[in-house]
Amino acid sequence: MARKKIPIKKIDNINARQVTFSKRRKGLFKKAQELSTLCDAEIALIVFSATSKLFEYASSSMQQIIERRDQHSGVQGSDIPSTGKQLGSSSFDMLHKEIEEKTHELCQLNGEDLQGLTLQELQKLEELLLKRWITISKIKEEKMTQEINSLKTKEAELTEENQKLKQKLVPEQCFESITSSSYDFPPDNGSSDTSLKLGLCLFE
Repeated sequence: MARKKIPIKKIDNINARQVTFSKRRKGLFKKAQELSTLCDAEIALIVFSATSKLFEYASSSMQQIIERRDQHSGVQGSDIPSTGKQLGSSSFDMLHKEIEEKTHELCQLNGEDLQGLTLQELQKLEELLLKRWITISKIKEEKMTQEINSLKTKEAELTEENQKLKQKLVPEQCFESITSSSYDFPPDNGSSDTSLKLGLCLFE
């Protein structure tokens, strides 16, 4: 009985599709291994399943085979470049052009390469510099205001601390005055002198 041929189209049943993928992938890798052994060929296979799972086979080193393929493509060339190369080259060109434009713009902001500019371009550059100068001035004023407020706060703290130290030193000075007066003068005159010094301390 002859085997029934399976039509080459996408299998709708998910389970049947996964079983077929597993069987045919193993068969494909086996045929690649046989071809490599029989013909002494270097073979590399890369397969992604529908679930983005990677399967690969290489007769030697996958990296070396890919590098060899890239070198071969570089030497032989190609009439129709791949989409990846086109996108990579386009992105590189755009980035390189943008870098050149920004570098030229920076030179002009620094006052270089201005001879070839028209009057309108110079006016536009002057307006741009004026806007940036205004922005810088605002930021500078904000920084200066912050520093002034910080210094005022620190000055107030130091003033308050100084007042506390003065209040702490006044009673000690009065006590020393009273003690020294009691020893320096006779007992009969000590009472009047002590009250006088005490009164001075209280009203200082």
